[in-house]
Amino acid sequence: MCTAGTDSIRIAPVEDKIERIEARFRGNGFDPHRHDTYAIGLTLRGVQTFSYRGQVHASLPGQIIVIHPDELHDGGAGTESGLQYRMIYVQPEDIQAALETTGVTSLPHLADPVSTDPRLQKILIDCLEDIDVEMGDLKRSSLLAELASALGSLGGNGGVSAGVLNWRALRRCTDFIKESFKDPITVNDLEQLANLDRFTLSRQFKRAYGTSPHRYLLMRRLAHVKQLLLLGKPLADVALNSGFSDQSHMTRHFKRAFGMTPGAWRQLTAASARS
Repeated sequence: MCTAGTDSIRIAPVEDKIERIEARFRGNGFDPHRHDTYAIGLTLRGVQTFSYRGQVHASLPGQIIVIHPDELHDGGAGTESGLQYRMIYVQPEDIQAALETTGVTSLPHLADPVSTDPRLQKILIDCLEDIDVEMGDLKRSSLLAELASALGSLGGNGGVSAGVLNWRALRRCTDFIKESFKDPITVNDLEQLANLDRFTLSRQFKRAYGTSPHRYLLMRRLAHVKQLLLLGKPLADVALNSGFSDQSHMTRHFKRAFGMTPGAWRQLTAASARS
């Protein structure tokens, strides 16, 4: 693998909500943050340290990190030689959909966020070895099926049971949020769409997708922010075109979700493009 140089983030083309990145850091990479996806990474070089569920963990080259949706964590290099890793971000709804066909009714919850499972390692190498090339729909479908199966096996049955969920109502809500994320969305809007009271809706949404409707909306807005940042748009315009009230509002939520400001993220991605 390449040696680490300037801190950078290399981003693959987003394919059907699946994101892949390569990151290189010396020292602290990300402040504490949360995202609403499974974040599954392969450490390539150096030692990757991170705080997660009240403990400090370390991943060595060849080891795998699995961060569950909506779990607070940070990340950085554990040694002065720096860190290089690749990561894939997968929506919990896609993992749930793949598991549904096998009769599993829970999102996988791994007790240990660091794994040496050879099956999971093989899957990650296959999907992360060339992040400059699009996977295509056939490979994505196979990836989701294999990844869901591997996570389900490692996570056992100790996750949060999906129980009896109103999937049709929940999907109406997620479709509406994806289409209307730039607009103000209220709990009344979602109650009417789902025909569920707000408390039932919140409980079922969390059990199905690993996060709340509000966080799901925020992350759709922030995904759009990333797209506009890559295009070099001014930060104030990015905020207003992504559903935020102003730049400071966007910056606050961006840092909570990704562990750095939009400006820092843009610098890191630009550094990768120049290297």
